[in-house]
Amino acid sequence: MITYELLLIGGGAGVGKTSVGQEVSVLLREAGAAHCLIEGDCMDQIHPAPADDPHRSAVTERNTAAVWANYAALGRRRLIYTNTVSVIEAPMLVRAMRGDEVRTTLVLLTATESTVRERLTAREAGSQAGAHIERSLRMARRLDAQAPAGTVRIATDGRSVPDIAAEVVRASGWTPDG
Repeated sequence: MITYELLLIGGGAGVGKTSVGQEVSVLLREAGAAHCLIEGDCMDQIHPAPADDPHRSAVTERNTAAVWANYAALGRRRLIYTNTVSVIEAPMLVRAMRGDEVRTTLVLLTATESTVRERLTAREAGSQAGAHIERSLRMARRLDAQAPAGTVRIATDGRSVPDIAAEVVRASGWTPDG
């Protein structure tokens, strides 16, 4: 039986998913823990969305399955996957891994509204900045309400990326001191 491990890092825009995911990868690399990282936002970038897949979930699943198959063929058994809704799409991502058993750790990064507004105002300079901030805040509320039981919630306000990443690694249990 093949056992895979999946670490899902989710949260609204501006909570630090991408930065934390990359730092988690650095910490695991330094610990000698084999793994791979997929930035989930890249798995559904298609316009217009297929008529039979308006939310792009089937595209995401197929693309993730294809990338994961390449990693698994190289002997990798651990996947870090970052995406806003990853914690509520865990079943789809588990299917994409096609393992006999997938042990999943769900991490929801959070931040206060003022922190999100500050971070996204600094990051988003285009005409859609205000709309992006409001979507992020709505999504954060949705994720908080819909995250499955057992989801580890980690606040990112006023914390460094390395500190947050260390907490995520501990939650995963992927290192000897985890």
